[in-house]
Amino acid sequence: MKYFLNIVIRVMIISVFSSSAMAAPKADLWPYWNVSNPNNPQSIDHSAWQGILDRNLSVQGDNHLFGYGSISDQDKKSLHQYIQQLTQLDPRQYNKKQQFAYWVNLYNALTVQVVLDNYPTKSITKIGGLFSFGPWGQDIATINGKTITLNDIEHRILRPIWRDPRIHYSVNCASLGCPNLATQAFTAQNTEALLAQAEREFILSDKGMKITNGKLQLSSIYDWFVVDFGGQSAMLDYLAKFKPEIKRIITKPNFSQPSYEYDWRLNGS
Repeated sequence: MKYFLNIVIRVMIISVFSSSAMAAPKADLWPYWNVSNPNNPQSIDHSAWQGILDRNLSVQGDNHLFGYGSISDQDKKSLHQYIQQLTQLDPRQYNKKQQFAYWVNLYNALTVQVVLDNYPTKSITKIGGLFSFGPWGQDIATINGKTITLNDIEHRILRPIWRDPRIHYSVNCASLGCPNLATQAFTAQNTEALLAQAEREFILSDKGMKITNGKLQLSSIYDWFVVDFGGQSAMLDYLAKFKPEIKRIITKPNFSQPSYEYDWRLNGS
């Protein structure tokens, strides 16, 4: 009976938090990490992560799928070593461009690692304790003696420091509804190009935005993080730059609010 009740409670929690009305964490700066050294010319090596992506990430239609079930033991070891390499650095000693690539790649590598640690699973949302909706709030790494979660990286470091809504296209939550895990590791040199590419690909895909019978369906990202896009009106204007037909829909007198969808199934091949 107790086991049955636990399952019921978990289902209720997931039902609440997986809806399009899910409250996303606010961008809440962690000041400790808002330090950089603009005069440091050194770069951080992300070649190990690039190798893992090359060997395990496949492009199928609108989706980039990771081979969680077929990854080699050597690549699992390489992933562990890469994460260890990054967490032993002090990112505050690097310039801002190096830092951005550092945090994005670390987030994505840690996400792959947590899925592998709990594989097989149908969804990352099933990882965590009874009262958890996914692993995002769990302690996952230690840097400079500071324990860090995935939520910390996204909502307390990346979003408040860089204030670029395209961050949402760079960090991957191991789900089909999420903007794709990039086939290239982020670097200080390619960040702008990768962000622009990811932005365009996601918005123009059905999982980013879809128009059916004159009705607009958007990714729940544009609901959860609408504040990052300047509010709903600004967000719709922004999307219309990529799909002009949106403008015709939202200016109609009988325009109804967009619906929001998100696919939490694992992005596995």
